[in-house]
Amino acid sequence: MRRAALLLMLAVALAAAPGRGGAGAQELVADSSRHLVAITTGFVGTEVLLFGATEGRGDVIIVVRGPARNEVTRRKGRHGGIWINEAEVTFTNVPSYYWLASSKPIDNLLRPEALERHGIGVNHLALVTPKKVGEKELAGFRAGLLRNKIKDGLFTTKPRDIAFLGDRLFRTAIYFPANVPTGPYTVQVFLVREGRVAGAQTVPLNIAKVGIGADVYHFAHASSALYGIFAIVIALAAGLLAGVIFRKA
Repeated sequence: MRRAALLLMLAVALAAAPGRGGAGAQELVADSSRHLVAITTGFVGTEVLLFGATEGRGDVIIVVRGPARNEVTRRKGRHGGIWINEAEVTFTNVPSYYWLASSKPIDNLLRPEALERHGIGVNHLALVTPKKVGEKELAGFRAGLLRNKIKDGLFTTKPRDIAFLGDRLFRTAIYFPANVPTGPYTVQVFLVREGRVAGAQTVPLNIAKVGIGADVYHFAHASSALYGIFAIVIALAAGLLAGVIFRKA
């Protein structure tokens, strides 16, 4: 059933891409198997199929970015036998999630300046800070930020493979871990020929909490004081109930 659905979606992608030389022909057409990833209380991670077709031969790079956020990176130092924070830098507009796939090694497809321009690869992300920091010190904070993101499984360093079916159809599976941030995502698909970007398309994707977990999350953020009172009341009630049960036992 899954295989049949995949073949159907690939056929749709092929049909959507006009023939070579036709009027208004598109270089690239892509879409995903779903545009909403629902996070429930039992969410342990998931994959989203991305598929498409190219007009003629070419290589494909896919970049997935999560909602942009400000990230604080701190450096610790040892003073009097105790490790404390001694400096910090705030990076602005950092993608909360970054995932990459490519049909070939990206360094073999585009020159460093092109990778930098399109933000392809974690080492080519534009991580800026409003604070004036020395170049060497900034490089250290940047490396720390990337190291933490990679450790948490939110940044990908090794691109996942993109499979081609014939010369035009391609597909890959985008992986989202259990700790993936919620919000609007952008899925950028690049068609590369002869060392340059020949076409691009953006596929929208949204990740959102649903169900009871979402209700609790929104309540906790919208009415934090009331949520705290309820949490204390529930904890006291649970403690009293446990005391009664163990006293009878």
